[in-house]
Formats: sequence, structure tokens, C-alpha cells
Amino acid sequence: MAAIQGQCARTTLPSKAFLGDAGFAGARRAPVQQRGSLQIFNASGKALRDRINSVKNTQKITDAMKLVAAAKVRRAQDAVVNGRPFSENLVKVLFGVNQRLRVEDVDSPLVQIRPVKTILLAVISGDRGLCGGYNNQVIKKAEKRHAELKKMGLKGKIVLIGKKGITYFNRRQNQYDIVGRFELGQAPTTKEAQAIADALYAEFVGLDVDKVELIYTKFVSLISSDPIIQTLLPLTPQGEICDIDGTCVDAADDEIFKLTTKEGSLSMEREKVKTDTSDFDSSLIFEQDPVQIIDALLPLYLNSTLLRSLQESLACELAARMNAMSNASDNAKDLKKRLNLSYNRQRQAAITGQIIEICSGSSA
Repeated sequence: MAAIQGQCARTTLPSKAFLGDAGFAGARRAPVQQRGSLQIFNASGKALRDRINSVKNTQKITDAMKLVAAAKVRRAQDAVVNGRPFSENLVKVLFGVNQRLRVEDVDSPLVQIRPVKTILLAVISGDRGLCGGYNNQVIKKAEKRHAELKKMGLKGKIVLIGKKGITYFNRRQNQYDIVGRFELGQAPTTKEAQAIADALYAEFVGLDVDKVELIYTKFVSLISSDPIIQTLLPLTPQGEICDIDGTCVDAADDEIFKLTTKEGSLSMEREKVKTDTSDFDSSLIFEQDPVQIIDALLPLYLNSTLLRSLQESLACELAARMNAMSNASDNAKDLKKRLNLSYNRQRQAAITGQIIEICSGSSA
């Protein structure tokens, strides 16, 4: 008993830094801006345990959503790769016919250049959220471009592709002239691309608009995406796609993205692909006028380009969602660690207080 009393007599009171402000009745209250941390550290033991379990469940959900998004990115990549043979053959025929034709005055409504008074903006956004700032970047890019057109004295119309863009601009119908709405879906096909291309084609050929610009997100990497603006119509006779500065991209040049693993983590690489357009059979005899053939090929190339943009935008959305869920999982892991630390400190403070009471009672 004497040994126990001596041990109790040497026991010191826990410090304020150890117990926190909750251990002292006269402690000064924390500022209002620290209310979140105050709730964590001053919660009861049961409340902390419930909070830890809730964070654990949230982390499981975000981890699962990350894996699902990664698998869908892989499928989006496969869709782009599987569409390469059709695009390559289409470009070969398009270039071959142009080589035989060797004229620039192609009588096709898709290549008619006229004074620009009205521009149609085709904005591709996502159908779902929880993907970081992906949708916000595309919408802000569209609003900025529309403001630039208005400042230049041009009229702007908008075709919306994706539920998030539709929801945003529907609330502002008094500010924008919306002429079409389409859903992106989880696996864009030629059917969806054809429906969108028909709407754009009707606006351009019907002289309702003089130029069609496509605003979509280019897949740069798994952690980076870049909203860009391309001139979709009018096309050049060679089927080139140009940006708003007039810089055209050769139809024979293309890029495909590959999802790989590097040092145990997912990574994305872009590979430049050059379509060989030199081996065109010169002995080929056209039953139809080459101009008519080009007139039939250009709409196909337009649909192919639009489908590729839809697939790339979907890949960007999925990559953004994967990164957002990865960040959410990391934050949940960090929060769980801090909650466990607070819970252990609270338990240790309670045990220390009980030992002090026992020692004080025994010494009395």
C-alpha cells in the first residue's frame, strides 16, 4: 500500500496541451473559424466512434467509384482505338479523291465559306457530377467564347451536349439562344453522333448560322484536361479541322491515348499516328463524278470527327472523376487518422483522470 501511495503521489496532472481545451472548465473558447476542428476534438467518445465509422464507409464508396471510373476510362480508350480503322480508310479515300480531282472549288455545302454573322457553339459537357472541375471548365469556356462573340458584334447560338451543360444553360435561357439539347451517354455511338451532326448540318446548310464551333475537352493526361475550341464547319475539301485562329490540322495526323501503368499507378500516354495516304490506286476508275464522291465523304468525316470528340470528352470526364474520387479517398484517410488520434487522446485523458481519482482516494 505504501508503494502504491508513493507512486500515486508522484503522478502529475495532465497538461493542457495533452487534454485540449475541453479538459479545463475555464479554458478560453476557440474562435468561430475553428468550429469544425472544435467539434471533432470536443465530441464524446461515442460520437467520435460513429464519425470514424462514417468516414470509413465513405472511403470505401470513393475507392469503389475510383475503380469503376478507371475501368470505364479503359473502355473509352478501346472505343477510340476500335474506331481507328474506319477513320484511316476514310482519310485515305478522301485524300485520294482530292489528288485525282486537284481542284479547290468543290461544290459541297460543308465547305462553303461566307461572311460570318452568326456562330453556332456546340458545347460538350458531362452527364454526371462528382468529377471535380471538369464540367465547370467547359461551361466557363463556352460563356467566355459567347461573350467574345457578343463583343465582336456577332450573334451566338448554342447546342448543348450533356446533362450538366443543359441544366446550367436552361437556368439562363434569357441570356443565351439555345437551339438544341442532346445527352452524351456513357458510351457514345455513331447513332448519337449522327443525330448531333444532322442538327449542326441543318443549321449550317439552312443558312441559319455561318460557322459552327465545337467546344470540348481534349484528353491530355489522367490529371490534366484542356477545354479547346475547334471550327467544325465549314470544312476544307481535304477534310481538315481548324481552330478558331485558322490553324488547320491535317486529317492524316491524329493522336490516340493509351492507358498504362507506371510505378504501380495508372498513367496515360498520347501517341501520334500518321495515316499513310500515298498508296492510292491510280488505276481506280470513278463511276461517279469525284466531286459527288467528296460531297458524300465529307459528311462521313464530319460524323467521325464529332464521334471522336464525344469519346474524348467522355474519357476526360471519367479521368476527372477518377482523380476526384482518389482525392476524396485520400482526404477520408487523413480525416480518419485525425479522428482516431483525437479519440485515443480522449480515452487516455479519461483513463489518466480515473487513475488520479483512485490515487487521491487511496491517499486520503
